[in-house]
Amino acid sequence: MERKHPRGFGKCYGSTTVSERGQVVIPAEARREMALEPGTRLLIFGGGHEGGPLTLMTAAMVTRFVRHAMGRLSELEVMLNEVPEAEEE
Repeated sequence: MERKHPRGFGKCYGSTTVSERGQVVIPAEARREMALEPGTRLLIFGGGHEGGPLTLMTAAMVTRFVRHAMGRLSELEVMLNEVPEAEEE
């Protein structure tokens, strides 16, 4: 059965338990839909405090995001250099 979720929100694939060795299992449906193959490198980001959110992203996705952001930063620098100094305040 297809699970409905609000637009813009991710999908809940179920739950998992942290093992004695700190390992977790990613459900098969999530692995299929996210194209996670054995050997896929994941980066784990935390909310910075106990109980905060954890986010897993593939290293490839993070690389694409950073490259895109750096390209946009260059565009922003060009725009800022075009602004007359009187408008900067």
